[in-house]
Amino acid sequence: MTSERVLATRPAPMREFVAPFAVPSRLTGHTYQVRFSHLWNAISTRHADAVDCKFFVDGRGVIVGLAHPAFVQFRERTGRELTDREASHIAAAYLRERLEEEDEHALYELPAEEVLRLAETLGLG
Repeated sequence: MTSERVLATRPAPMREFVAPFAVPSRLTGHTYQVRFSHLWNAISTRHADAVDCKFFVDGRGVIVGLAHPAFVQFRERTGRELTDREASHIAAAYLRERLEEEDEHALYELPAEEVLRLAETLGLG
């Protein structure tokens, strides 16, 4: 196996799952600068049955919590697991929707239905 092949198949660092993006507010025209940081199981930090995705919005930390039951329902519907990368894209899509409306919070908690809606919207399954 060549070194080029090893590099091509090596997973990207978590911070690269979602490219930095800008979100213009529909209300004021302010443009938010958003950068994905990482994700983790929320049971360990806030005792929630969720996967938390951390973003920096204009430099401030924001958490988007995805209800864990959505991951189980996704597997039952599609026959495959929802990947960490896909989960981060779902969280980014939700954060984009909220910021477009200037609905700013330090923590967003998505119910399973909302996670599955966004998975469908993104064409994940």
